[in-house]
Amino acid sequence: MKDRKIVLVGTGFVGMSMAYSFLTTGGIDELVLVDVDEEKAIGETMDLQHGLPYARNKLVIKAGGYEECADAEMVVITAGTAQRPGQTRLDMTAVNTKIMKSITENIMASGFDGILLIASNPVDLMTYVAQQVSGLPKNRVIGSGTILDTARLRYLMSEYLGISTSNIHAYIMGEHGDSSFVPWTHAYIGCKNLLEMLDENHRDLQDLNEIYHQVQQAAYEIINRKKSTYYGIGLSLNRLVRAILDDEHVILTVSCYQNQEYGQEDLYIGVPAIITRAGVETIIKLKLNEVDQGKFDASCETLKEIIHSTIKPILG
Repeated sequence: MKDRKIVLVGTGFVGMSMAYSFLTTGGIDELVLVDVDEEKAIGETMDLQHGLPYARNKLVIKAGGYEECADAEMVVITAGTAQRPGQTRLDMTAVNTKIMKSITENIMASGFDGILLIASNPVDLMTYVAQQVSGLPKNRVIGSGTILDTARLRYLMSEYLGISTSNIHAYIMGEHGDSSFVPWTHAYIGCKNLLEMLDENHRDLQDLNEIYHQVQQAAYEIINRKKSTYYGIGLSLNRLVRAILDDEHVILTVSCYQNQEYGQEDLYIGVPAIITRAGVETIIKLKLNEVDQGKFDASCETLKEIIHSTIKPILG
């Protein structure tokens, strides 16, 4: 296995936003682009290569096939049908399950034994598919989960409070989609509990609900205006990849396999977790109040229903 070799499967807007970001941030040594449209992968490779003289560090970029996964430390999958205006992420499940199954089989046929990072939507369900098909340890198959939702939340809260995003510790949990939620009782501004801070400053708690609503609807708003979202998730994937390769032991909200940490099991869903070189080291267990636990359970049930009705018949 080569250190810091990443294979990207899918050269659409999301994948290429992540790929481009590595030229400016560094953090990897080799990037291989794989796509069913081989000519597009070659074209994207050439375009990135021409920017290498201005890149942050020396980087090998090339187009290739699934055989390149054999010695890769990580494979990032962004391939799949895109979300269209008026369509929910869950609407894409059947088509993308078949695509994810095929891609994962091809990856594993190479002898790959690293970490799978999934960003194809609906991401919680596609992460489940990738793990079931690959047979890799569950901690080494990770979905981007609510890492982007959390970034959107931190940005909007920063704008609302006038405080740096680096001092805002609040998280979106649950499905990367309409049934997500914010456990506000576990939100902090620096070392100060958010709800206490708002109460002391006579701020309206209703504003928090509006902020969450903006986060929940953000993808729809962007898609309606520019057909797809990709910069935010591209940078989020960059952050997650570097957290793994640098063994950061950082807490990020990713799609993790549930084994009763929150009373649920046999599915992937967004929760805060400690991310290391081994993948998901530990899921952070928060004491959710009755309302938030109900939201989490409802989010899980939404995913479980689709797993049983749509995914398992396809996987066989």
